[in-house]
Amino acid sequence: MEGKVGIGLRRDIADEIIDSHILTPDFLEFAPENWMGIGGYWNRIRQKAVDRYPVTCHGLSLSLGSAEELDWKFIGELKNFLDENRVEIFSEHLSYTKSRNAHLYDLLPIPFRKDAVDHVVDRIRQVQDFLERPLAIENVSYYTPVAAEMTEIEFVNEIVERADCKLLLDVNNVYVNAFNHKYDAHAFIDSLPLDRVAYIHMAGHQKVEPDLIIDTHGQPIIDPVYELFEWTIRKMDPVPVLLERDYNFDELEQIQSEILQLKSIIKKQWKVPYEA
Repeated sequence: MEGKVGIGLRRDIADEIIDSHILTPDFLEFAPENWMGIGGYWNRIRQKAVDRYPVTCHGLSLSLGSAEELDWKFIGELKNFLDENRVEIFSEHLSYTKSRNAHLYDLLPIPFRKDAVDHVVDRIRQVQDFLERPLAIENVSYYTPVAAEMTEIEFVNEIVERADCKLLLDVNNVYVNAFNHKYDAHAFIDSLPLDRVAYIHMAGHQKVEPDLIIDTHGQPIIDPVYELFEWTIRKMDPVPVLLERDYNFDELEQIQSEILQLKSIIKKQWKVPYEA
């Protein structure tokens, strides 16, 4: 899948993706929690998708930063799902989503602290050993640091190195964090272990205040994020690239134009043989 462009399998556009009337992704990404253990019509859609496309999975509820014990029942079910669906890459967020066994339904930031690094590294190693596959962790957007005693880049890099895991590089999240926290997005990416990037996420965001933008996955990608993406991939070997769109599916032609723009940039920088 190196250098290919995919899209998330959302139920709103699943029929369109399966029938390929407008959208032309090269692979699909599942949020496994949305597709595990279902039957009937949506199970048939999932099977058609697996039969027609390579698949990656991007988890929502592993909750690597939580204080509680890992949910081994869920991880066992996840392992079966990944194996049965021939998932090529599995990723998760460098965040937490549960506290005292309550699901918070948000991706909350882990404090940039040494004790948090130790905790997350141990959990990633346990998960990788159990799943018998590497885990790619995503740099997440956040809106305030919590009790930080190290920088974001130090935090991410130490976890990736010590856990011996992969990285899911979300270029839009770098742009969002750089804008909101006033750091250099290029310098941040330059400091990442780009040889560990398993794949890339691209998405849109929304500017809600002069000094605040929110990672939404519901708007078109803006030109500065495309420019940061092109600058980034010049420094890397080809990897898959995923267009994230979680809502606002009314204009499929606009989403397809984003897929084509990503393919055009990739073809120029990575010499991937996409047709014009």
